[in-house]
Amino acid sequence: MELLDLMKYRRSIRKYSDQQISKENLQRILEAGAYAPNAGGCQRSIIVAVHNQELTEKIGILNLAKFDRSNLLGSYVSKEQPSIIDDKSIKNGFYNAPTVCIIFTPRNFLYGVPDAFCCAENMVLEATNLKISSCMVARAEETFDNDFGRELLKKWDIPDGFVARCFVLLGYCNGEYPKGKSRKIERIKIIEE
Repeated sequence: MELLDLMKYRRSIRKYSDQQISKENLQRILEAGAYAPNAGGCQRSIIVAVHNQELTEKIGILNLAKFDRSNLLGSYVSKEQPSIIDDKSIKNGFYNAPTVCIIFTPRNFLYGVPDAFCCAENMVLEATNLKISSCMVARAEETFDNDFGRELLKKWDIPDGFVARCFVLLGYCNGEYPKGKSRKIERIKIIEE
């Protein structure tokens, strides 16, 4: 599949089967993240892959613990792949994905957030290429702002001064793969003068 076609095909999946992805495919997805554009080519981000569904569930519950609905722009995401915005009964911010990758960057680095999301984009595109479903999730920093979260960061040797910026959920879609939404053409402008 050509790259643009792959981008058009990719969806954010929020319903996962219990089937775990292979370690070989996970390594390819991590490699794609490592080759993402990054400020100054300095490769400051750290990617931690949690390839353990029991642990991803615990972290996914923490991810929702401080979720604040008052800052939302809109109240509906998807009927086929409901988000925590659509369904308040969802208790796991990772939607039961069996593998979750966490991208960390230095806390006070001006380009930390863009670096993390470039990394995440490369990862979801490679996952799609491998026929693995994915979803990017924010609410990362607050996820580890608790005793259990701090214990994990210490166990994973995350340096002081680094903060989680986003998550990449990985697994296989439970049910039909959703169709794409039409694009709003007014979002694109070409200026020639």
